[in-house]
Amino acid sequence: MAQWNHAWRGLALAGAISVTQAGAAAAQATMAPVNDAPNPYSTVENYFKLPEGRPWGSTSAVDVDPDGKSIWVAERCGQNGCWDRATGQMSPVPVILKFDANGTLVKSFGTGIAVFPHGIHVDKQGNVWITDGQDNLPRRAPGAPADAPMPAMPAKVVGHQVFKFSPDGKLLLTLGKPGGNQPGQPADPASFYQPNDVITYPNGDILVCEGHGNAAPSPARLVRFDKNGKFLREYGKMGSGPEGEFMQPHGLAFDSKGRLFVADRSNNRIQILDAETYKTLDTWYQFSRLSGIFIDKNDVLYGADSESGSVNPPHGAWKRGIRIGSAKDGKVMAFIPDPTSMDESFSMVDGKPVMKKNDGRPGATGTLAAEGVTVDAAGNIYGAEVGPKAVKKYVKKK
Repeated sequence: MAQWNHAWRGLALAGAISVTQAGAAAAQATMAPVNDAPNPYSTVENYFKLPEGRPWGSTSAVDVDPDGKSIWVAERCGQNGCWDRATGQMSPVPVILKFDANGTLVKSFGTGIAVFPHGIHVDKQGNVWITDGQDNLPRRAPGAPADAPMPAMPAKVVGHQVFKFSPDGKLLLTLGKPGGNQPGQPADPASFYQPNDVITYPNGDILVCEGHGNAAPSPARLVRFDKNGKFLREYGKMGSGPEGEFMQPHGLAFDSKGRLFVADRSNNRIQILDAETYKTLDTWYQFSRLSGIFIDKNDVLYGADSESGSVNPPHGAWKRGIRIGSAKDGKVMAFIPDPTSMDESFSMVDGKPVMKKNDGRPGATGTLAAEGVTVDAAGNIYGAEVGPKAVKKYVKKK
C-alpha cells in the first residue's frame, strides 16, 4: 500500500472537506458530488468458487483474514435471506464461508444460525463475528387481511443477534436474545433490533451498530460490551444532528489513531468519534452514502456506496461505487464506479428527484454495487453485493 500512496500523491485530490457541529447540515446540502476521481482498478468477476449447484445469494458481509490473503464472507443462502417464509424452515446451507487466495472455498460453517447475515468482522485472533439483521418470527403474508390466521411459531426462534465463532467454526459467544427487541415491546438494552455491523477494540471490548430504519421506532445506536459479552453502555439515537444522532449506522472501522469511523448511511456521512467518549471529532460527506467502510493499516479508507440514486433518488447526483481516500485528511483519491450508475442522470422535476437512464428509461432501483468492502495485504479490493448477488474482486491496472 505504500507504493499506492506514493503513486497517487501527485493527483488532484477531490473532496477534502470535513465538518464539525453547526456546519454539518449546510455541508451536506451544498457539497458537489465527488464522482470524477480516477479509477485505477480492473474488475474480476466470478473469482470466488462456490460448490457446484450452489448459487450466490445477496452478500453484504466481507472481511479479510489476519493472514492478509484469505477472505471471509457471510452469504444469505443463495437468496436474500436464509428463512423460507412459506415453509417456516431455515436453509440447510452454511452462511459463513472462507476462501483462500485463489478464490477456492476452504471452510464453511454456521448452518441455521442466522436469518439475514448482514455484517462480518474478523478479529486479530482470527475469530469471526457476524450480525443477523432479521428474524423468523411468524408474520402474515404481505397483503393478507388483518384478521388472517397468524402462522405458527417456529420450533427455534432465530434473529437479531451477534455471534462470535472460532476460526474453525466453534460458537464462542452470542450477544442478544433470539428474536431481538421487537417494535412495540419493552427493549432490553443488551439485545438488538436489526444489528448492522460489529467490531472489536484492542482490549477485546465489542461494539455493535444497530438500526436499519430511517425513523422511529427503529433504533439508531452504538452498543458496547466487554470481551465476555457483558453489556457496558449504549450511545446514540435516531436523528440527523451533529452530536449523538444516527440514521442507519451501517458500518464501523478504526483508524491507526484509534478513532472510530461510523458509516451513518441515511445521513449520507461518516461520523468520526472518540472511541471511548463517542464525542464527535469530525463529520465527512465526501465519501457519499456509505453502506460499508474499511480502513487499512496505512489509513487508506475504502467506502462502499450501494444506494445513491437507486434506493435513495435524492442523493442521485452522487454515483454509486467504492471511493478510496485518506482516513487522515479525508481526501478522495480514487473511485470505482458501479457500472449501472454511469449511464444514469439525475435531475429535479417539479421539486422531486428523478433518476433516468441516458436513453430515457427509468433509473436503476434497489441496492446495487458493493455494500460491504474489504482489502487484502496486496491491495486487492473485494466488494460484497446485495442486489447483484456477488462478491467482486478489484485489482490494480498494470
